Amino acid sequence: MLNVRAEWHGDRISAALIGQVPAALNHAAELLRTWSVEAAPIRDGPLRQSGQVTPATAGRPIAYVSFDTVYAWRQHEELGWNHPRGGGPKYLEGPLINRQDELLAAIAARLGEAIR
Repeated sequence: MLNVRAEWHGDRISAALIGQVPAALNHAAELLRTWSVEAAPIRDGPLRQSGQVTPATAGRPIAYVSFDTVYAWRQHEELGWNHPRGGGPKYLEGPLINRQDELLAAIAARLGEAIR
């Protein structure tokens, strides 16, 4: 006969996970910001320099990545514009879609650390 003993630590694990959510989201947002800056068109540099993260907090578990120039949206959406110095359109959306598995893995890794 096999005897198994199990202890439930669900409340402790849930609290640890919830406590790490902002840090995990902020880490992923910083990764996305870095990749998006590298993909953004460059002329003089202000667009790339304007990339920023609005961090998640315990009370607001959402992190935002944004670019803050008057032309950021237009540069993102204009598919036909020429960018001879590098980068191109969809500089935020592209990395988000193309590297979503890496972003999810980064979040999972941070949350996994919370329950070890």
